[in-house]
Amino acid sequence: MTTPQTSRHNSAISSPQRKHVIQMDSVQRWMEDLRHMTEVECMCILQAKPIGGDEDMQGELIVGVAGDPGGGAGGGAGGGLQTLLKRAFIVSSELGKMFQRLEKGRWQRLHSAAVRANCHVHSLIQEHSASRCSTAELQQYEKSLLSKSMELTAITERCIQTEDEYVLTSMKEVIHEILTDVSDSFSQMIDMALANEVQVLIRQMESSDDVYTISTAISSLLSLTQDGPQLCTLIAKEGAVVALFKICRQDRFSGLYAQALRTVASICCVEEGIAQLEQVDGILCLAEILTEGGKGEAARAEAAAVVAQITSPHLTCTPHLASFLENMQDIVTALIQLCEEASTGEVFLLASAALANITFFDTMACEILLQLNAVHILLQACHDRHRVDTPYSRDQVVTILANMSVLDQAVSEVLQEKGLERLLLLLGEKPSSSSPSEGAACERVQQKAAVTLARLSRDPSVAQTAVELHTIPRLIELCRSPTERNNSDSVLVACLAALRRLAAVCPESVSDSDREQLITPRLVDSFLLCSNMEESFV
Repeated sequence: MTTPQTSRHNSAISSPQRKHVIQMDSVQRWMEDLRHMTEVECMCILQAKPIGGDEDMQGELIVGVAGDPGGGAGGGAGGGLQTLLKRAFIVSSELGKMFQRLEKGRWQRLHSAAVRANCHVHSLIQEHSASRCSTAELQQYEKSLLSKSMELTAITERCIQTEDEYVLTSMKEVIHEILTDVSDSFSQMIDMALANEVQVLIRQMESSDDVYTISTAISSLLSLTQDGPQLCTLIAKEGAVVALFKICRQDRFSGLYAQALRTVASICCVEEGIAQLEQVDGILCLAEILTEGGKGEAARAEAAAVVAQITSPHLTCTPHLASFLENMQDIVTALIQLCEEASTGEVFLLASAALANITFFDTMACEILLQLNAVHILLQACHDRHRVDTPYSRDQVVTILANMSVLDQAVSEVLQEKGLERLLLLLGEKPSSSSPSEGAACERVQQKAAVTLARLSRDPSVAQTAVELHTIPRLIELCRSPTERNNSDSVLVACLAALRRLAAVCPESVSDSDREQLITPRLVDSFLLCSNMEESFV
């Protein structure tokens, strides 16, 4: 069974609403892009001699990080990070084009790209040096990169001055070697420069007592985590998780807990982040925040998000689970309470996603949930549009019910709360938009609803009740109509399994033709028959 993913970058919960983007109007975005495009042309014309600009104007044109009203040159480390990342992306794109053009022997275009890359490398180093005092090691890398970049520009210029195929062929291997060297040197320099910027932010968090200053540093880190797992690994290695948990252990910074934990959750999409969380006993800190109502709903919700991230079944590292089990009772209790008290759909989504992930790796969590009346709480929440308002939230609910349904004690709870009626409704889950992520969430809801029905129907009384609710016709419709199940094979398999379980208890509820095609054959044969159907036969 697949688990949902977060709206956060590389997170464990599905929701398209939690991405952190840089907000600006279209004119400001055009001005920012224009600066990077035109500067290179000016530098090329003036033989790579950069034009010095008005610092105030540059500060207006450079985009500030979210939460940093200063922006750009005046925005501290955040602005430096954004500028560095933009320049790095441009240079990487040019280097990638050069490899392609070298392979095709497009020498004129190869040289043009080399000139542009060289100009951007100069600008990147100049801008970064102006905003930061580079370390001696970094300065050495910068000098080496500038030298190699100039060498690349010179050798590609020689290529456009000759038409001798033998000479060009012999130079091709040399250029490839230099280009590879430039790419490697550039990557190393960028990693080192980014590490320096992250260190500046961490020192800013650790040394300052000013809430605004710390908040700005956290915002910059959070923005950086959105650029992929490679940067999250770098951030984790520099000790950001340790610094963030230091903040979460100081009552005077309680207003920053939610922001800090959101950043921790983003960093913990990589194993290095989880390893650091374990080293600083972060799970105990999360349990304390979750169980103390005075911490506020926002902080508790973000703590739930961290739990959802570190318990994702997709993660390959599990050393943190030992300490997690020690706090299982407190965490599960706090999470189901947060589901019950959630004031918004997003809070419910985070709490329920954490619970869903927890139920995957230990049945003890399911036993605890039964004791806490979780079936009642979750099914009641499904009636509340303020809490369960999207397929993503329903995905979490039905995931928890599916995992709890392996326990015999869960059967009576589901029947008592009219859970079969809810499962029948979930079998009809359909996306309200053309969003691929929403469509995938609906498929998961249908699949897990069928799985839950199949598991619960091992009890004859449940199977009989499900038949009386006309569940079999809906399952047959999902099997025979690809459009009803959004062409999902996983939904088809789950529905076939549930249908066969119900038919075994109430054989008279299935027509002869349906039995011949969907019940009697091997499961794989029925699957192949239904998966090749183009029209519904219902």
